[in-house]
Amino acid sequence: MILVNTDYIPGKEFELLGLVKGQSIRAKHIGRDIGNALKNLVGGELTSYTEMMNESRALATKRMVDEAEGLGADAVVNIRYASSQIMQGAAEVLVYGTAVRFK
Repeated sequence: MILVNTDYIPGKEFELLGLVKGQSIRAKHIGRDIGNALKNLVGGELTSYTEMMNESRALATKRMVDEAEGLGADAVVNIRYASSQIMQGAAEVLVYGTAVRFK
């Protein structure tokens, strides 16, 4: 499966199959929230939140790819990511794009 954030793939002609998406909402446990609150006072990277967002992005992308494969797609073009805070320590990641089949 080819995944690109452009609306074309050099050297490939394709037909559009439709919009596909994936989403994930993740949260870290309260113990890490307390640790991150303390780290926020002194500065530095909040690594548990970085890990949370990476895990969420990977899961959302997998769900989008699964949906595209269900349509018989060879690729997903014009991929976009969006994220939003749901509550303290929890975030949603949404990924969407256009599933395509090569001619």
